[in-house]
Amino acid sequence: MNRLPIERRAQILRLLVEGNSIRAITRISDVSKNTVTKLLCSVGSKCLDYQDEVLRNLPCERLQCDEIWSFCYAKEKKVPEEMRGHFGFGDVWTWTAICADTKLVPCWHVARRSAEDANAFIKDLASRLRNRVQLTTDGHKPYLNAVKGTFESEIDYAVLLKIYGPSRDGERRYGPSECIGTERFIISGQPDQEHISTSFIERGNLSMRMGMRRFTRLTNAFSKKIENLAHAVSLHFMHYNFARIHQTLRITPAMVAGVTSHVWEIEEIAALEDSN
Repeated sequence: MNRLPIERRAQILRLLVEGNSIRAITRISDVSKNTVTKLLCSVGSKCLDYQDEVLRNLPCERLQCDEIWSFCYAKEKKVPEEMRGHFGFGDVWTWTAICADTKLVPCWHVARRSAEDANAFIKDLASRLRNRVQLTTDGHKPYLNAVKGTFESEIDYAVLLKIYGPSRDGERRYGPSECIGTERFIISGQPDQEHISTSFIERGNLSMRMGMRRFTRLTNAFSKKIENLAHAVSLHFMHYNFARIHQTLRITPAMVAGVTSHVWEIEEIAALEDSN
């Protein structure tokens, strides 16, 4: 099988992680749409496997979790009747966690927004941690049972609820109303009140929307296949964790967490495709 040179693969991946659509990349790189998609799937799969292996025994102490909405194939209300209820058609939620100190994303979960998926996500997160941690989530109820069932009493856990004012005329469709306050609830342990926050994970959600074209609202660049969405998320977090220098840290999150000793070049990520 013919394979693009590493420089060409790196160019395509760089365009992907900077938020370009597949069609835009075909025009810039002069390659076919099929070539870009195949590279995304191949490298995305390797990125998932690599991070699943190395993001273990992490020194995280303060974590924040959230879910970010997207859709696949069609928006929920436009999914054909025969496809309704099948995962990968309509609403898709990506569960993410971030370490407030290292800014590392230790795991994510592309799924529904159900209690079962909350359990799977929190169990995966717990398996990667070295120490007792402080965790903050929003008020999504499945978190409560998932955290309790996974960590029992070995966690400092709090919920941050945001209070929104009345919707403004003409803006309800595109986003929530103005946040006018917050409420904090301690669920387990003794979390530090100063660090009960979801600010970092919400900023991470913005990075996802900016870095993956298929997460951009009000475009036709959404994912048509759930597998491609999952591969794009894996590639995004590989670049975010290992190759993108954090402005406040001056190095990558993976370096701060001690997972790697250097800033990865995009060519190194492309080379994962050649690994066994």
